[in-house]
Parts: sequence; C-alpha cells; structure tokens
Amino acid sequence: MDGGRFDSRAFRNALGRFSTGVTVITTAVSGGVHAMTANAFTSVSLDPPLVLVSIGLQARMHTHLLPHAKFGVSVLSQDQVVYAWHFAGRPQEGWQPVFTWRGEVPMVADALAHFACTVETTYPGGDHTLFLGRVADLWHRDGSPLTFYRGHFFGLIPLPAGLWTPAAEATGEVEEGAEISLFEPWW
Repeated sequence: MDGGRFDSRAFRNALGRFSTGVTVITTAVSGGVHAMTANAFTSVSLDPPLVLVSIGLQARMHTHLLPHAKFGVSVLSQDQVVYAWHFAGRPQEGWQPVFTWRGEVPMVADALAHFACTVETTYPGGDHTLFLGRVADLWHRDGSPLTFYRGHFFGLIPLPAGLWTPAAEATGEVEEGAEISLFEPWW
C-alpha cells in the first residue's frame, strides 16, 4: 500500500486478521426482541462496570439504543453459530431463537455470558456510534466460545473446566504421542 492510502476492503481485510469473540446484542421492542450479531464489544471499566459496543449508523439496532435504553450482550458459545448467522442478516429458515430474560433485558438462552446494560452515553465514531453501557446484571458459565476470524466463525479447542494449562491451550487434546503444529495453518 502506498503512503497509507487504502480502500475500505483492504482495511476490512486487515481488521479481519484480529480474531474476536462473537456476541449478540439484544433489546426489548414492542412485540418482541430485536437482536444483532456484533464482534465490536469490549470491557471498559471495572468500577463502575462499563462495556462498549460499536453499532453502524445504518443498523436497525442503532434506532433502538436511545439514551438510557436497556440492552443485553450475550457472549456466544461455539455451538451457537446459528444465532451468529441469523442475527448477522442471514436468517436461518425454520429456526426460532430462544431468549431468556434478565429483568427487562432479553438474552440469548444458554450463551456463555450475559451482560444486562443501560446506555450510559454515546460517542460518534465515523460510520458507527460507540454505545457505553453500564452493566446492571451479569451471569456466566464455562464453555468454549465462538470466535470470528477472516470472515468465518470458529470454535476454540474445548477444555474441561478447571483443567487449563498453557500446554493444553497450545495443543488441545491429542492422542498419546501425537502433536499439533502451531505453525501450520488450520484454516
């Protein structure tokens, strides 16, 4: 690339090299639940407990997250890829999502973590708005997360709860004497 000039596709492709977790952002609307898949989610502060989600100006979710609106963030597990596709605008024929409620906030049932939030403030961010949410309630469980890398969803190597070691994370479960190379592409 010459002199820092690049097009939006090149920028998107470079960003795709950063693997992220996958969340579904939810809010109650008249007549049900509105949800969208998002990987632009991060923690901001422990005290007070704050998280941030980035939502495109053109997204329908953008119109629902007004000041002081309540919204949920559900961190998806690797077996919830159908939720990720469905709420990313690729409806899954004949499939019905299942939600659970934390107070007034809908959440994806059986997700790895739930964060029930209230919009604290917003910040303009180019073609997105950054929504800072104060966490009012949370819940979590063990499991393998769904990740997003180079435009694809992947599960991580599942590890039994409490059995994490650096070697197990690097190699996963293998047969005795077998090895997994960390230098060969897996995609």
